[in-house]
Amino acid sequence: MKTILSVSLLLSIFLINAQPKTDYIELSQNLLKKVKKNQDVQDEVKKLETTTLEDLTEKIKTDQQKLAFWINIYNAFIQISLKENPEQYSDENRDDFFKTERVNIAGEKLSFDDIEHGIIRSSMSKISMGYVKKIFRPEWEKKLRVENIDWRIHFALNCGAKSCPPVAIYNDEVLDQQLDFMTKSYLKEQTDYNEETKTAHTVVLFSWFRGDFGGLDGAREILKEYGITPVVPDDLEFKDYDWTMLIDNYRELPEF
Repeated sequence: MKTILSVSLLLSIFLINAQPKTDYIELSQNLLKKVKKNQDVQDEVKKLETTTLEDLTEKIKTDQQKLAFWINIYNAFIQISLKENPEQYSDENRDDFFKTERVNIAGEKLSFDDIEHGIIRSSMSKISMGYVKKIFRPEWEKKLRVENIDWRIHFALNCGAKSCPPVAIYNDEVLDQQLDFMTKSYLKEQTDYNEETKTAHTVVLFSWFRGDFGGLDGAREILKEYGITPVVPDDLEFKDYDWTMLIDNYRELPEF
């Protein structure tokens, strides 16, 4: 009897260890690749729904891993949702579009606001310009959120609008280079500089989330650091955000 029990125990351990281990970064990348190609994504969606919070937090530990995974997830499900029902993006429905819990991950139903402001921006209030952090948050958010906000995420997240940065597919191993590339590319396209007045006419994201950038002084430094302006501009002016819906706006990242 002891022999049978020992064999059964060893067999159980073998079967558990033999189960395929989920690479969540790869899963998020494959989801976004299929969305881009208009392919069926039910397998990827099912895996995300049925995984456990414990397994997800065990495999996605560093801020780099969390950002690559959640940026891919956010961008993929924005595209999926808007393709399924474009009417959600009308002026009167847009706020609800981001607040509605629609993305099922590890048994939790998340909204796009949950992903962006709760996880990617580490529980920051959406309407505080990046200066006020929410205190009483659910346990799943505390376990999943990044420790430190990386301001470059604002130039990687695509909310489905014409003024949004293009969608790219992110990899945690070269995330720093990828975010730098997307930041520089987007800001170059979106910024005009008047040499006489030393004024940069640039994206309103710098104003909406100014605390993430180190204030408006930080935003001016960023424009100079990334070569968008030749010097630190004296003044910033912000362009109107074009909320016209635009899907399938992708950008290929170079090899790093």
